[in-house]
Amino acid sequence: MLVILRSDLDGLGKRGDIVDVADGHARNFLLPKGHALAASDGAVEQAGRMRKARDQRDSSAREAATAIASTLVPKVITVTAKAGPEGKLFGSITSGDVVAAVQEQTDIEIDRRSVEVGSIKSVGQHTVTASLHSDVSFPITIDVTAAD
Repeated sequence: MLVILRSDLDGLGKRGDIVDVADGHARNFLLPKGHALAASDGAVEQAGRMRKARDQRDSSAREAATAIASTLVPKVITVTAKAGPEGKLFGSITSGDVVAAVQEQTDIEIDRRSVEVGSIKSVGQHTVTASLHSDVSFPITIDVTAAD
């Protein structure tokens, strides 16, 4: 059965896509939950409009992520944490710490879930990865310093 997706579904497609699914899956899950519409002529036109709107939102989000990346890549963000005399941290640096430091030093707001921080447990320069869009992933250099 041909259906038009009304929401993004993992493994099936994105909003506005026309997909062929099993009749039972469409009747018992997709249509009653409002995740899809039956593909009629008018609905196919509506799907085209939904895809166009999705593509416009996606391109503007990609441009915004690229602008943020071009601003943050050359900068070194300083994060202060408590450390012992050998430079070993009491605890570790989290993505929340990195996001707070970026917000404080550059006035750029990013989501903490988009920042991947490995195990940072020492003073010095480290690199974390930020993924603000599926096509835009970039490194952020952070300098961890000991708090007084």
